Order: sequence, then structure tokens, then C-alpha cells
Amino acid sequence: MAQEVVSAHFPATKNQDYHHDHQLLQYQCIKTPFSFSPSCKVFFSHDPIKIVRAKGQYMYDENGVRYLDCINNVAHVGHSHPMVVKAGAEQMELLNTNSRFLHDNLVQYAQRLQATLPEKLSVCYFVNSGSEANDLALRLAWEYTGHKDVITLDNAYHGHVSSLINISPYKFHQLANAEQSKSVHVALSPDLYRGNYRQDHPDPATAYADDVNNLIQKAHEKGHKVAAFIAESLQSCGGQVIPPAGYFQKVAQHVHQAGGLFIADEVQVGFGRVGTHFWAFQLQGEDFVPDIVTMGKPIGNGHPMSCVVTTREVAEAFKNSGMEYFNTFGGNPVSCAIGLAVLDVIEKEDLQGNALRVGGYLMRLLEQQKEKHPLVGDIRGRGLFVGAELVRDRVKLTPATAEAQDIIYKLKEQHILLSADGPHRNVLKFKPPMCFSEEDADMVVEKIDQILTDIEKALGLQMPSTVHTENGSHKRNVQPEENGCHHSNGIGHSRDTSQQHASQQNKRLRP
Repeated sequence: MAQEVVSAHFPATKNQDYHHDHQLLQYQCIKTPFSFSPSCKVFFSHDPIKIVRAKGQYMYDENGVRYLDCINNVAHVGHSHPMVVKAGAEQMELLNTNSRFLHDNLVQYAQRLQATLPEKLSVCYFVNSGSEANDLALRLAWEYTGHKDVITLDNAYHGHVSSLINISPYKFHQLANAEQSKSVHVALSPDLYRGNYRQDHPDPATAYADDVNNLIQKAHEKGHKVAAFIAESLQSCGGQVIPPAGYFQKVAQHVHQAGGLFIADEVQVGFGRVGTHFWAFQLQGEDFVPDIVTMGKPIGNGHPMSCVVTTREVAEAFKNSGMEYFNTFGGNPVSCAIGLAVLDVIEKEDLQGNALRVGGYLMRLLEQQKEKHPLVGDIRGRGLFVGAELVRDRVKLTPATAEAQDIIYKLKEQHILLSADGPHRNVLKFKPPMCFSEEDADMVVEKIDQILTDIEKALGLQMPSTVHTENGSHKRNVQPEENGCHHSNGIGHSRDTSQQHASQQNKRLRP
């Protein structure tokens, strides 16, 4: 049978300097012509890559060209990890069925997962995606509180189903003439670099938490009641935002006083990525425990699996509603076998410790670029969750959006895959597989250094002699010790102490 050319249309992104309106990809297959939805999006849409295999932190295209993957936080323990592949294949040979039958894998996985969390988070609901997890979390909060309103953060993204688009400003701000739901309230993103309260503020945690409290009071004045506050433990699509210490505790106090629950979204940042802790919400301190935690992406290393963990009180209220909850594929034997293998690999290969060590090293390399390049405005992150915000003017914080896009395309030409995000698409995002190495960090930062040098030369940019913030005060550089790493100047945690902390966290993975 003769092969027919099949057309697939993909859309442009917002930066038309680097993208065409619609890109036409040609695939050879034995089918009739078809077209993907024009709202679907691929990486590097004006010159996309066809990836055919991957291993560890590397991906390979159809011509065998190897790319360093700095994007893929889904392949958490590395692409095609043999222990994960083996666990899934062996269980699939035996049985895969829905969770209405008893199976040891489900019980064992739930026990292993709960061992990494605070004691009060003791009830698991297994589902198939981060979107499903966050949607279920909202249902739990609505049922437990009897309230309807939700507070979310500006630039937040929590998923693609209808209930989550409503609480994802990252998405609904893109809709023309869209009206924000009256039951959704958008709080300030706790961004210490370009937010309302910055690094020179005496108490940004309280200031940002007070903004949440103000929203609660305004909702009450209109006769509304708050069911939940939901936040990514570290904002990812919003630009790799690290909330100030103590912020979650203060927000939780306000929300609980209003009768609501605190939902921590760990879909992007959980499972040891932050290095010092297994969960990113733990960065806020041991005195903070969410009422509901959602997880996805890394949980199955690319296998469609996710989970909601909550307290027994919340789970009982959900049960007492009278509506039975059932998920056909959530918690199936294959998914749980894969989930167990992922936990085993994190422990066996000390990937949480690797995130701490390599993430700290990457942060130091990027801080050096900040001292060298005027386009680099801010470096922030924890473990292998790092952002480099690019600006054309360090005083006005003018986003260097086009330059960020230029960098990611030039890196692609040199076989390095990186993305840019944030509300201005000017933050270079590092969320690689957890097996990412110091050698990988050296390579990508060296290439970024070269590209920045060329761009700044073309623009005639030079380093200013003194850097001030927009309000005129001297700007404090982000301290690398905030990543929990050792430094030759003696500031911050020692490497031995940080590694011991990570080791203690990993021990909790054991049965």
C-alpha cells in the first residue's frame, strides 16, 4: 500500500519573533490525512524535534542525535530507567485490573508513600494525572467545608480540566473576554523578585499572607465562604517562584480560621526534587502540614499515575456525602508496581542527595553568570528546580522575553533542551531528570554564557557598576546557601549536614 503524507498543524506561541502562525509537520504513515487541534502545542514549534528514544537525562531524535534534557521533570529518575521498566513489564505479564479487587501492590505503595509524609496525612486516593488529583482535592475541600470559594495564586497552573482552568490564572488570563468565576479569588504571587513585596521588605511572608486574608474578608462581605486555598509548593509555570519562609504557615492560619483547607500542589516539585526535603512544602518548616497534598508527573516516571493524600477527617467527610468514589485505573497493580520502583530508585541511587549537590552546583554556576551578564536579573531555586530570570534593565526589571526565546532555540541547535516560562516567558527553567550531573550543568551553563555574550554584544549591553531595585534600595543577591549547599565562604549549611538531612529523608522510603 502506498504511503500518504499526513499533515499535522501546531500553533504559534506568544513570541511571534521566533514562531510562525502555524507550523506544518509532515509525517509518513499509512493513513488518511488528519490534523491535530490547532490549540495543541509542541516544544520548539517552528522547528520541532521527533524524539524516538531516551535514557537517563538524554533524548535521541530519529537521526540518532543526542540531546541533553533539562526540561523533563516527568522522567523523574531518568528516562527508561531499567528498574522501572522491569517492574511495570513483570506486573503487566501477571495482572492489571481495576482497584475494586484486592492487591498487595496498592497497600504496599500507599504505606511507602505515607512514610514520606507527616503522620496526619494518612489517606490516599490514587488517580491518573495531576489534573485528576487537583480536581479531586477540590471535591474533598468542598465536601468537608460545605463552602465553595477557592483562593489561588496569580500565575498559578493546576491542570487542564474545567474546574482547574477556573483556578489557574496562567491559563484563564489567556482567554479573550473571559470572566473570572465569582467563586475564585486570585492572591498575589509571593514573588520576591518582581512581586509587590520584594527581598528588601522587612516581612514579605506576612505581607503576602495578609493579601490572602484580605481576599477572605472581601469574600465574606459578599456572603461567600472559602473552601480552600491551593498553591503549588513552588510555582513552576509562574516562573520558578520560591515563597518566603513562613508564608504557608500564615496563610494556613487565615484559611483555617475561615473554615477552609490548605491544598499543597506537589505535581511539579515533589519526590525529592528540592534536595533538602522529599516534599517542597516541607521547606516551610516542620510546623507546616497541609490538609491535602496532590502529586503527579514524577510519581510514575512517565507512567500515568497520581495521588491525593489527606487527613482521616477530610476522607470521612467525603465518604459521608453518600457518593461512592471509584477510579477505574487509579491504583491499578501495574501503576503501583511502577510507583514502588520509582521510590526504590530514588533511595538506591540517592537522587534526592544528587538534587541537593548538583542543584547547588548549578545555582553557583548561574550566580557567576549573573555577576557577568547584565541580562541575568535573578537566580532562584531549590535542588534541581532552578530559574534564571532574564531582564533588559535591572532597575525597571524589563522582561527579556525575546532574548530568553533566542537562548532556548540556540541551545537546541547545540543539542540542549531548555524551556522558558513565567508570566513574561523570560525565566529559563531547569527541571531535569534527577540523574542530572555536574558535568551536564557545566555544559549547559557554558553554552548559555556564550549565547549571552553574543546577545549582549549585539545589543550593546554592559554590566552596570551598581545595581539597585526599582524603589531605589540596594538589591540583595539571592544567596546560594538557600539551596542548602556548602560554600567556600563559610555561609550556609555545610555539605555534610545537608547530605545527612537528605539521607534521613530517604530512609523514610523504606518499608
